[in-house]
Amino acid sequence: MFIHWRTIQRCLAYPAMLLTLNAAAAPLPAHDENSHDRKTATPIHHVIVIIGENRSFDNLFATYMPKKGQTVLNLYSEGIVNADGTPGPNFSTAAQMQAVDPATFQLSPGGKTAYTTLPAPNTGGAPEYASDTNPAPFATLGAATAAEPALLPNDLGMLLTGATGLPKGTLDTRVANYATLANGPFQLTPSVGYDAYANSPVHRFYQMWQQSDCSVAQATPQNPSGCLNDLYPWVEVTVGAGTNGKTQPAGFTDESTHEGATSMGFYNMSQGDAAFTRELADTYTISDNYHQAIMGGTGANHVAIGTADAIWYSDGNGNVATPPSNEIENPNPQAGTNNWYTQDGYSGGSYSNCSDPTQPGVQPILSYLNSLPSKPASRCAPGAYYLLNNYNPGYFGNGTADTVDSYTIPPSTLRTIGDELLENNISWKYYGEGWNLYVNDPEFTNTLNRYCNICNPFAYATSIMTNAQVRTAHLADVTGENGLFEDLEDGTLPAVSFAKPDGFLDGHPASSKWDLFEGFVGDVLTRLKANPKLAADTAVIVTTDEAGGYYDSGYIQPLDFFGDGPRIPLIVVSPYSRGGRVVHTYTDHASIAKFIERNWNLAPITNRSRDNFPNPAPSAASAYVPSNSPAIGDLMDMFDFGQAEDGN
Repeated sequence: MFIHWRTIQRCLAYPAMLLTLNAAAAPLPAHDENSHDRKTATPIHHVIVIIGENRSFDNLFATYMPKKGQTVLNLYSEGIVNADGTPGPNFSTAAQMQAVDPATFQLSPGGKTAYTTLPAPNTGGAPEYASDTNPAPFATLGAATAAEPALLPNDLGMLLTGATGLPKGTLDTRVANYATLANGPFQLTPSVGYDAYANSPVHRFYQMWQQSDCSVAQATPQNPSGCLNDLYPWVEVTVGAGTNGKTQPAGFTDESTHEGATSMGFYNMSQGDAAFTRELADTYTISDNYHQAIMGGTGANHVAIGTADAIWYSDGNGNVATPPSNEIENPNPQAGTNNWYTQDGYSGGSYSNCSDPTQPGVQPILSYLNSLPSKPASRCAPGAYYLLNNYNPGYFGNGTADTVDSYTIPPSTLRTIGDELLENNISWKYYGEGWNLYVNDPEFTNTLNRYCNICNPFAYATSIMTNAQVRTAHLADVTGENGLFEDLEDGTLPAVSFAKPDGFLDGHPASSKWDLFEGFVGDVLTRLKANPKLAADTAVIVTTDEAGGYYDSGYIQPLDFFGDGPRIPLIVVSPYSRGGRVVHTYTDHASIAKFIERNWNLAPITNRSRDNFPNPAPSAASAYVPSNSPAIGDLMDMFDFGQAEDGN
């Protein structure tokens, strides 16, 4: 028996009502005496990490007002916007700047002047209309039902709604005052409905570093990194999602990249947007200081979730190698342009040898790190070209090496949390929705195949993918036999789980919507709570891979060459995280590995992975700034293990 997730908002406080409704729930299976699953430091014996896509903290939580006694850092609390989304008394502190980038890439370019009005937002690649032949969204409920098995029936209708009604790559006239937007964050709703598809801002490595505008000359005690976060639209309109080595097109304008100031849009929780996310925040515990681990996009950040590290180009046998020249990043502006990168893009540069300061783009970041009082190490191995953005993993789902696609990182020997769990006899799975379809359709010829191959951090790893027994046991779908839903229902959920919705439901702007991701999360929670014995010792960690290029006002701690990046949402749902708390401890994706390791008494993944960093020590200047940088938390303070399971 299942309860629709909109109903479950009324009974989120575990598990009294659900115990009544689900008295016949499946018992937990017999314990394997050889397993270390239950040898934990806390009452948590199961962790599920659900990873959505491309939302900054302020994009969703801009106007969130926490429960009495709690504080939060967001656009509303900072006075940047009012509760109704209009400019607040401190609106100017989020003003965005234009700049002039000289012949070489600059982390904090000069010649900055404030925008008078923001560049008009663009529709980009958001769907124009409902079409079953171009499915996002669908035109009929039957087509949506056939395509998407991971939504509860009452939510399938969201796949039929929200198309822009406008051509792709044109001015987004749905945005109120789109041509005269004040210089700062703007509310998307109600003129762009919360259930509407919207454009996706640029979210690539060098672009994100540049948008953050970091310089020690700009540092203060409350912001010792000196990152001003004031170049978001300028980077969007000058280079966007990359050049792929092409010359700048003739007649180039602020709309040529099809982004405009898309990055500055936000939703308004105080006016009803993201209601399910807000309900989870009010009921459980959130962080307002959790960050994407890598500046840049989806692939590199999912790798960080699985490894607490960055992945590098090899010869396929574990040896450092040099990638093809057109795959090496060069963010130096092309001659005669202002910030149009020489080589960067999804079919272009994505690697940098950051151990070599003569490589394009590298020196400005290394110089910045060295200028900081903490002088964080670059963590760049000699001669290694690190993947900074998105390329295909080295293996197809059946374990064969991908030698078909040009932009593919070779098979990797980088150690993962999966290797560590295997060695310590702790069960785990990566559940990627659409896995079963993808295994038989690795080239994505089926238009319904929206499995995210770059999101699976274990698909890059030789140790996992070339071992058929390991691959079969630990990589699964969300639906179907041995999938997440089945494992939740019959109580066979492993100790550690990673769950990734497909491209229809992951919340990625343009190709998905946040309410669809909420529907996926709600379905998982519904099925979990239908098994009260399992729910009683399970923690569900809900986050996104990265901020998606959306503006965020929070502090960024420089940890190494790769990041950190902006803040992203993090919610912990468990019997031990009730209360509507907001935790300010500095954390990032490596914190998930740190929590798993501390809970199951494991060592760090490697001697260089970020899970070696200490937990943050308090700072007198700010609750958000560790005094012992570089430092990241282990998420333990998201829990109160003194809470009784009945909530008393």
